[in-house]
Amino acid sequence: MVCVLGIAPFKKRTSDPYVKFKIAGKEVFRSKTIHKNLNPVWDERVSLLVETLRDPLYVKVFDYDFGFQDDFMGSAYLHLESLEHQRTLDVTLDLKDPQYPENNLGSLDLAVTVSPKEGDVKDATMLLRRNWKRSSKYQSMRLSDVHRKAQLWRGIVSISLIEGRSLQPMDNNGLSDPYVKFRMGHQKYKSKTIPKTLNPQWREQFDFHLYDEQGGFVDITVWDKDAGKKDDFMGRCTIDLSLLSKEHTHKLDLPLEEGEGVLVLLVTLTASAAVSISDLSINMLDDPHERHQIMQRYSVWRSLHNLKDVGVVQVKVIRAEGLMAADVTGKSDPFCVVELSNDRLQTHTVYKNLNPEWNKVFTFNVKDIHSVLEVTVYDEDRDRSADFLGKVAIPLLNIQNGERKAYALKSKELTGPTKGVIFLEIDVIFNAVKAGLRTLIPIEQKYIEEEPRVSKQLLLRNFNRVRRCIMFLINTGCYINSCFEWDSPQRSICAFVLFVIVVWNFELYMIPLALLLPLAWNYILIASGKDTRQDVQAVEDLLEDEDEDYDKDDKDPKPGPWEDSRDKNHILEDMLASWHFEWIRAMVDSERKGFMNKLYAIQDVCISVQNALDEVASYGERIKNTFNWTVPFLSWLAIVALGLATTIIYFIPLRYIVLAWGVNKFTKKLRDPYTIDNNELLDFLSRVPSDVQVVQYRELKLDPNPSPNKRKKNNPG
Repeated sequence: MVCVLGIAPFKKRTSDPYVKFKIAGKEVFRSKTIHKNLNPVWDERVSLLVETLRDPLYVKVFDYDFGFQDDFMGSAYLHLESLEHQRTLDVTLDLKDPQYPENNLGSLDLAVTVSPKEGDVKDATMLLRRNWKRSSKYQSMRLSDVHRKAQLWRGIVSISLIEGRSLQPMDNNGLSDPYVKFRMGHQKYKSKTIPKTLNPQWREQFDFHLYDEQGGFVDITVWDKDAGKKDDFMGRCTIDLSLLSKEHTHKLDLPLEEGEGVLVLLVTLTASAAVSISDLSINMLDDPHERHQIMQRYSVWRSLHNLKDVGVVQVKVIRAEGLMAADVTGKSDPFCVVELSNDRLQTHTVYKNLNPEWNKVFTFNVKDIHSVLEVTVYDEDRDRSADFLGKVAIPLLNIQNGERKAYALKSKELTGPTKGVIFLEIDVIFNAVKAGLRTLIPIEQKYIEEEPRVSKQLLLRNFNRVRRCIMFLINTGCYINSCFEWDSPQRSICAFVLFVIVVWNFELYMIPLALLLPLAWNYILIASGKDTRQDVQAVEDLLEDEDEDYDKDDKDPKPGPWEDSRDKNHILEDMLASWHFEWIRAMVDSERKGFMNKLYAIQDVCISVQNALDEVASYGERIKNTFNWTVPFLSWLAIVALGLATTIIYFIPLRYIVLAWGVNKFTKKLRDPYTIDNNELLDFLSRVPSDVQVVQYRELKLDPNPSPNKRKKNNPG
C-alpha cells in the first residue's frame, strides 16, 4: 500500500500542475489540478495495491492546458523495494526530463507508507476498477465470492445539507459564494452554489452507499465559487459514521477546520435495500413463492408504507453477440456493467471472446420509477483503462416484464449504433401510487462526474433546440393573430363564437379543465393511429449530423475547420470560431499578463450559456412531451392532477384554497425546521424526457451486419 501526500515546488513559469502515478505501465492515480501555482499543495491520499515491489512507482507531472495537449513538466521513479515497511517516510523526488536529464525541473515531496495487503477485503477494492490485472482466479465463468462481496453495499447514508452559519468571508464585498463537496470513497457529490452570503441555506439531500459494516468517513469541504479563477478553500470537516447509530436521524453541527463557521447536517444510516448478484439458475422472481411475496410487498394496499421503496427490478444479463474486436488478436475481453441511478454492479470478464455468455442476475431496489437502466459493455485491458464496446439505456417504464430481448448496442453518447447486440431479460415490479408520489419530490442527483466542457456541437444543438421552442410560440401567436385578421372567415367566426361563450361563462376551474383538452385530444389521435410526436425526428437528425465529428472538435478546437461556414445559419458557429481563434492567438503570447484568468472566465461563460440553453430547451420539450403522451404514466399522472385541481376549484371557494396554501407556506418551517424545499411542478417536469433523451432511449432496429463506422438513422425498435 502506498499513501501519498503531495507538496511540490516547481521552478517553472506559471502552471496548472497535476500528477499521474503509473505502475508496470498502467496508470493507477491522477491528482486534482492546482491552477496558477508553482508551489502546489495537493493534500491528497491514495492507497494503491501493487503486485510486486519490484515494479517502481513512475511519477509524472503535467501542466493542464484547456483545449490543448497538456505540457510535460517532469518525471521520477520511486523504487518501492528500498523503502522500510510499516513506517511513514518523507521522500523527495527530483523531477527530470528523460530527453534533457541535466535540467532541474523542481521536486515532488511525498509521504509514503509501504505495508502488506490485508486479506480479501483490501483485494476486493481493486476489483471494482475496470483495469484489473488478469489472473487465473477470475478467468472462471463463475463470479467469485470476493468480487460479489466487493460490489454489494450494506447500507445507505442519507445526508441532508441544511445550512451554514458564520462562514468565512472570501470576497472583497465581505461575503462569499459557498458550495460544499462531499466524498466517501469513490462517491462524490457537489451542492449548489449560494451567492453572496455567509449564512447559506442549501436544503439538499445526498445518498451514499455504505460498503463497510463498521462505518467509514465522509470528507466534507467548503469552497467559495470564483468566476475566472480558482475557487477559494473555506474549510473542512469529517463525519465518522462508526459513531452514529443506525435507523435514526442525527442532527450534526460541524465546526469547520482550517476555516470559520459551522455546517448543519442531518445524517441517517439505514439498512441496505434488496440488492444482489446471482447466477442465472438462482433468482428470486423465478420462485413463485418469492415472487408472490414481492407482489404483495408492492400491492396497492401498502401504498403508504415506506414511500422510498417504490419497487424492485431484476436484470438477467444473458449474453452478447458480434462485439467489436478491441485487442490486436482480433478478440475482446468483455465484461458488462449494469447501472441504475447511482447503483452499479458488474459481471465477471469472459476472456478472448466476441460472443460472451455471462448468465448473471442483478437485483436493484427502485427508488424512482423514472430512472433509466444503463447496460454498458467494456473490454478489460491489462495496461490501461477498459475500452468501451457499446451501451444501451432502457427507461424502467419501457420494460416488458419477462421478455428476453436483443438490444442493439449504441455509442457512448447513445446517438448512433456500434457493433454488437446484448441479450437481456428484465422484470420490474413497482407500486404505482408510490411511484406517482415520488415523482413530486426532487430527483436523485448523480455522483459528480467530469466537469462539463465547451463543445461547439453541443452549443449549436442547444441553440437550435431553443430556436424550435421559440418558433413554436411565434407560430402559435401568428395563428391566433390570423383569427383577428380574418384570413380564414370560417376559422375567425369559430374563434369569435368560442371567445364569447368562454368569457361569458368563465370560471376559475376552467383553467385546469382547458389543460385536459390537449391531453385528451392527443390521446384520441394516438389511439386512432396518428403519431403526434414528429418533432423528435428533427433532434434525431441533428444528433446524427454531429455524431461523426463530436469527439474531434471537443479534443482539437482549431479555427481552421470553421472558416468556410459563413452563411446566415452559422452566426453562432462563427462566434465560437472567433473565440477559439482568440484563445490560440493569446496562448502564443506567453508574456501576456492575466491571460489565464480571461481564458477561465470565457470557459465559464461558455459552459454557463451551454447549460442555460439546454435547460431552457429541455423544459420546453418536456412540457410538449407531457401533452403528446411520450411517457403514458406521466401523462396519466398529469390527468389525475388536473382532474383533482378542477374538482377542488369547482367545489371549494378560491379564498379557502389560497388561505390553506398561505397557512401551509407560513408554518412549514415552524413544523419542520429542516425540511428540504422543492417545487412539485419542476420535479414532475424533471422526470419527463427531453427530445434528446427520447432519441437516446429509443431502441435501434437490429442490423444483421452492424458496423461501428457506418452512420445510420436511429430507427425505433
